[in-house]
Amino acid sequence: MLDKLRWSARRFALSLVAILALGLVWSGVAQAEPALWAIKDKDSTIYLFGTIHVLRPETQWRSAKIDKALADSGDLTLEIIGADDPAVMQPLVMTYGLDREHPLSGKITPDQFKHASELAQLGGVPPQVLNMMRPWMAAVSLSLAPVIKAGYDPKSGVEQVLVKDAVAAGKAENALETPEQQIRFFADLPPKTEADFLAQSLKDADEGVGKIDQMVAAWAAGDTKTLESIFVSEMKGDYPALYDLLIVQRNRNWAQQLKTKLAGKGVSFVAVGSGHLVGPDSVQAQLAKLGVTAERVE
Repeated sequence: MLDKLRWSARRFALSLVAILALGLVWSGVAQAEPALWAIKDKDSTIYLFGTIHVLRPETQWRSAKIDKALADSGDLTLEIIGADDPAVMQPLVMTYGLDREHPLSGKITPDQFKHASELAQLGGVPPQVLNMMRPWMAAVSLSLAPVIKAGYDPKSGVEQVLVKDAVAAGKAENALETPEQQIRFFADLPPKTEADFLAQSLKDADEGVGKIDQMVAAWAAGDTKTLESIFVSEMKGDYPALYDLLIVQRNRNWAQQLKTKLAGKGVSFVAVGSGHLVGPDSVQAQLAKLGVTAERVE
């Protein structure tokens, strides 16, 4: 059982990143040109880039604009550091993600548990491990099963490439949140909101890879309006409490950190999940409330 839990924790470390990126994956659009923004003052520039965390290995998403911004930057800031490290994530999963005394099957409807069990089987998650998961962890752990089955690979995600480049260039790496902070956003959800999170994940799985491809086509084209319509508007309308906790509050916190960072000097590259950079409550919108203007790099 312990070996199975360790395996599940390693999988969770990859799944968590994908959920916080709002479930976006790449479908093979040629000549990708994702949107890039910048905030500036007299002696600082911070680039803001929306990422895709799970890609096909053959995906080509780099552009001259993105490469230049990354090359000009002296450091790289991500949402968290260590999300793909089992040694970091496993203790957190064991602490915040499991509930041995109250099985998942007793917290959700029979139909939802049947659906979750089917996804678990698809993803290779043992039934007894699934039943020990809290609803939020089941949502996160099961969300990638269909897309991985379809050939997508977390190891090919944007962050993997950015970190590799930063390490090769000797650039500093920073994070907006710690792994524990990020997990606590889920673990501290009110019970109903936590159940809504699982319900949304099951619904997304039902809609299949086609909808995800549509999201990514918009991302690749820099079409932020379509991204907002496909994901943000739906989440905000169907699960407002979840939207506020996982999107609005975090964007507000990040904007404050970025304003503080802007008070320093130099050029920085900040990469967060694409869903945080679209919509009326985006990081850019929160920055505007602080008197900081984010402009799209053309």
